[in-house]
Amino acid sequence: MSVKDKVIAIIAEQAVLEPSDVTLDSTLESLGIDSLGLVESIFSIEEEFDISVPFNANDPSEGDFDISTVASIVTGIEKLMVEQKGSV
Repeated sequence: MSVKDKVIAIIAEQAVLEPSDVTLDSTLESLGIDSLGLVESIFSIEEEFDISVPFNANDPSEGDFDISTVASIVTGIEKLMVEQKGSV
């Protein structure tokens, strides 16, 4: 399963949707994911990919990790995997 597919599966689970309902252009807000769901999604992503996401749960808009769309999250995770693990 690719990084994209795993991220979509995690986000779909948080949004209580089918993975097919989540597109790369989707925003977390449009999927109905609130701030708690966002934090849970980030924790699930960190666990799934064994990375540390630079994310401030108290102020999600502040920080270097772009959570504006599913595509930006996938891109950010791939970048973190290279930085922290040396590969995607």
